[in-house]
Amino acid sequence: MQWEYTITTLGETMHTTPRVIIVGGGFAGLETAFTLHSHLGDRVELLLIADEHDFLFKPNSIYLPFGGDEEKLRIPLSRPTSRRGIILLAGSLARVHTRRKQVELADGTLEHYDHLVLATGAAMSPKEIPGLAEHAQTVWTTERMHELGTSLERLRAEVKAGATRHVLFLVPPGNKCAGPLYEIAFMLETWLRRHHLRDRVCLTFTTFESSFIQAFGPGVDHVVSEEFHDRGINGYTHHTATSVDAGLVHFANGTAHTYDLLIAFPPYVAAVDYPTLPTDDRGFLLTESQTRRVQGTDDVYAPGDAGDFPVKQAFLAFLQADAVADDIASCIDPTAVPHPRRFSPTSMCVMEMFDKATFAQVPLEVTGDPSAPVRVDLGARDDYLVGVSPLWRLGKKALGVYLPQQFRAGRPFHGGLPWHTMELGLKGMSKTLASTVKE
Repeated sequence: MQWEYTITTLGETMHTTPRVIIVGGGFAGLETAFTLHSHLGDRVELLLIADEHDFLFKPNSIYLPFGGDEEKLRIPLSRPTSRRGIILLAGSLARVHTRRKQVELADGTLEHYDHLVLATGAAMSPKEIPGLAEHAQTVWTTERMHELGTSLERLRAEVKAGATRHVLFLVPPGNKCAGPLYEIAFMLETWLRRHHLRDRVCLTFTTFESSFIQAFGPGVDHVVSEEFHDRGINGYTHHTATSVDAGLVHFANGTAHTYDLLIAFPPYVAAVDYPTLPTDDRGFLLTESQTRRVQGTDDVYAPGDAGDFPVKQAFLAFLQADAVADDIASCIDPTAVPHPRRFSPTSMCVMEMFDKATFAQVPLEVTGDPSAPVRVDLGARDDYLVGVSPLWRLGKKALGVYLPQQFRAGRPFHGGLPWHTMELGLKGMSKTLASTVKE
């Protein structure tokens, strides 16, 4: 049978089910695992290694500073893995031994693989900007989001008592997806208006990029610029932070901005070091673009934030994971996936503002230019859609229900009838509530 592998040990020959190890229990890791199971069932042994007990639906952590419930964002990994017969192992990765086809965990455990998926994600590196870690409220972990919520409640009390305050938002170099920070800025503006405190709080947004959410092109930049203008938010591009002092941020262009509350999204780095594998200068694994196979290997893959694609975002992680799962499945049993999907980077996101939301569908291409590593794919410009409407908040809420339901059931994001239903809904909304961007 095509999915049986032959292993010779001490003169003995035995047949065993091919084994795929997936390291990481986030978007890319779970999407890969659930898609492989849907393709191959019990013809593959799946081992998921995770350093957390729960999957966290991180995109909706933006609601935590405004009173959102963290428990609703968490899914115990034990439920969907046991449901699909996926072996779950708690641990963190220490090293990959590609010649021996083994992974070594921090406790010394060794696990053999036939195919390896490294979906270990990204981490934050605030210390790259002197003073940022000490003085800024950062957005990344749930703990930091709750701390920000405490700061916002303090801000509200101070302003309600008659004080005036300045909130400064900061995107420094090295950040790979600042969308959540824009969401928090817009949500805060709406939140302040609803509490009748907006006129006593100055809001300023600064980014090192040449345009707002630069990777998503002129259509999204135009929407953000208009919203900043209409909401009285001061927006500045080409502002590269060099250092942070108490109450003051210094920029490379010689300017400085004061603040009472600084909210920043720090630079990204790889969450795990890979000394035996090829990486870029920030530790992200170098991959083949369409399959997400790690360069120089035949059986190691890096979908999602662990890989070198310049934009780190959940929807892009799903597309990469689907390509990885299809490639592995076609290697194990070519009849299971006769036409494996390849990674074609089209981002899809809904940016929350509390009073409305922005939808963006953005086909991307890699440029090789470090200052602008991706751009809108002009060959697919008809697929570049942007729209703003209160109704898009329903789209975001629907995604916030749909994805957890899929993962709780052990189904991939792009899986089965539920996905086709969601896809039809999104296409219908985009047809009426979004338009093609003409550059």
